[in-house]
Amino acid sequence: MTSSQAQASPNQTPQVTASPDWVRKPVARGPAIRLVVDGVTVTAFEGESVGVALAAAGRLVLRHSPGLGAPRGMFCLMGVCQECAVDIDGAMLPSCMTPARDGMRVTTDALTRRRDAGSPRKTAE
Repeated sequence: MTSSQAQASPNQTPQVTASPDWVRKPVARGPAIRLVVDGVTVTAFEGESVGVALAAAGRLVLRHSPGLGAPRGMFCLMGVCQECAVDIDGAMLPSCMTPARDGMRVTTDALTRRRDAGSPRKTAE
């Protein structure tokens, strides 16, 4: 075995040298911006989507299914499935495809809230 093929001991992390430079460099992020999500200020970065900003802030549940009320979040990440649709400044948009802008107002679970507001509340009997 040559010295370049030496194996790391079980307690050491092997040195990665074959990957291209872009793999080892940190990701450059744009300037910090702020979104208001359900009344709470969330920090995002210019150049990322609203969905990515929400996920980075720990907001993975973006809506609930109409039938069972199952939690929904980003699924396809290309704007096809509409699982991540949220109200952004008054319009229902897929959060995965909408670029984050400073000052955006985002409401998660907007369709459920609208549906519930239009129907009579059930009371315990």
